[in-house]
Amino acid sequence: MRATKSTRRRTSIALLIVLAVVASLVYKLFDIQVVHASALTAQAAERRGTAITLYGARGDIVGDDGTVLAGSVLRYDFIASPVNALSAYTDASGNALPQDQALAKLAADPVLAKLSKVTGTPVATFMTAFRNALKANAQSQYAPLIKNADVPTFNKIEALKIAWLTPVSHPARTYPDGAVGGNIVGYVNSAGAGAEGLEQQYQKCLVGENGEETYQASRDGVALPGSTKVTKPAKQGGTLVTTLDPDLNWFVNQNLAASTKQLGAEFAQGSVVDIKTGEIKAAAQYPSVDPNNIESVPAAYRSTSMMFSSMFEPGSTFKSLTAAAMIDSGYATPSSHVVTPDSYSDPSKGVRFSDAEYHPVEDMTLTGILMNSSNVGISLLGKSMSAQTRYEYYKKFGIGSPTSVAFPAQASGILTKPSTWDNQTYFTTMFGQGVSATMAQMVQAYQAMANDGVMVPLSLVKGCKQADGTMTDVPKKTTTRVIKSSTSKTMLDMLESVPQKNASDAALKTPGYRLAAKTGTAQEPDGHGGYRQGFYISVMGMFPVDNPQYLVDVNIGFPAGNKMSYAATPLFHTIMSQVLKTYRVSPSNSAPSDLPVTH
Repeated sequence: MRATKSTRRRTSIALLIVLAVVASLVYKLFDIQVVHASALTAQAAERRGTAITLYGARGDIVGDDGTVLAGSVLRYDFIASPVNALSAYTDASGNALPQDQALAKLAADPVLAKLSKVTGTPVATFMTAFRNALKANAQSQYAPLIKNADVPTFNKIEALKIAWLTPVSHPARTYPDGAVGGNIVGYVNSAGAGAEGLEQQYQKCLVGENGEETYQASRDGVALPGSTKVTKPAKQGGTLVTTLDPDLNWFVNQNLAASTKQLGAEFAQGSVVDIKTGEIKAAAQYPSVDPNNIESVPAAYRSTSMMFSSMFEPGSTFKSLTAAAMIDSGYATPSSHVVTPDSYSDPSKGVRFSDAEYHPVEDMTLTGILMNSSNVGISLLGKSMSAQTRYEYYKKFGIGSPTSVAFPAQASGILTKPSTWDNQTYFTTMFGQGVSATMAQMVQAYQAMANDGVMVPLSLVKGCKQADGTMTDVPKKTTTRVIKSSTSKTMLDMLESVPQKNASDAALKTPGYRLAAKTGTAQEPDGHGGYRQGFYISVMGMFPVDNPQYLVDVNIGFPAGNKMSYAATPLFHTIMSQVLKTYRVSPSNSAPSDLPVTH
């Protein structure tokens, strides 16, 4: 009986001991995980070592030949260890000075003056960084002192041999070609994210992913050998491969600048497109933004590319779309003709318009109407076709819809439905007034016209090349037939008459090559219900006619002296000649077309 009681007593005591131990462990766990969690976490982080961000560099944007248009370069931040910096200042007995006294000693130290001279940063700014760090943590070993030092500055700082100063490298954005293609390439904001252009459109492709490494530091702030450990690897961004030809872009940009200044114009645009592929080989404007210094141009030219965002009434280059619609739908042939005065009016309907220049009454063919760029002729001949049919063809050519490039801030242009057209608009839309488009839309329409009638979507990018060599973000190329193959050939033959038979446009001729072109002189809305002074002049050309390969478009905004479209022909010819040389385009091996221009 006694043995049984003794056994029970021992069991009870053992159970109580176990419960006490468990309770103690639970209390300790609660104390660690709840009561002192923050302090212990901080201690653990301090013992683990100093954490350094490993920056995942933003990917490059490159031309079709691999030339870097936007890249990342190394810049350096310098991190000070306040505790280690102040430990150098002691009293006569070798004891550490009070913090305020040590800070005063540091402020007067010649090494800080040298650092200030090298970086251009006032000593007072350095001291503010020290005081802020020590205010947050009296034993601080982390005070950001210098940001974004370039390599020469880095070398000068390192030469000072400041033990308590540690460099940390990180990537920064640079644009080697500056303003050449700047509005297409775009730039990044202060946070390093794409803010305009391709930088913005392909942010997901380009952005890198930061990693982290830690190291144990000695008392003087130097990393201990063998203590560095990468806790999270950095991931580099992809390389965005564009369709742009950097050298050709530079050439176009330089000539746009020269022509704008020579003509006293407000601005100019130029583009080159591969007709077969829809690839944009050059997309330039003047003025253009330099992504390295975005404030170097007026605010109006700092953002997205004018090629995609700037809408204008195309004027006479639009007549080709009207003519193609008439031919494709069977309403006219190249020899269809109409008696054409230099002006037309119908007071009862409130209609009045005229040609750009006086000419005697002529019986012009549709070919002659395009060659002479007659507003009256295209309107009188085109009124036989219904407004709805014309509208549907304009839509098929891409007018009124953004292109598939999906460029940031791309405009759709303005093409209202025929039901909204008044009597004047019914006629003016035939010659490109009362309708608006971007350069990209007009280039897309002419690409289809030249490419056997098949529209290949425009493209600026070939894809995003990943680290393993795979390509993502490759544009889809869904082709669309806009006009018949026979219509395409007919249009090229008709537009060949512009450089061949119009004396004003004879400067477009290039010996050995057949060229189809259309010039344009358009008025632009003033925003107050009327039209502003001056003209928006254009030249659109496709070549060679017998094997269309490239398309060049130039637009010049409001040259001084109200100059007509012929003022843009030298610029077009210069760019076209360079394209012929750059891509070694073979001369034409057939005779020019010779369609009648009068009846």
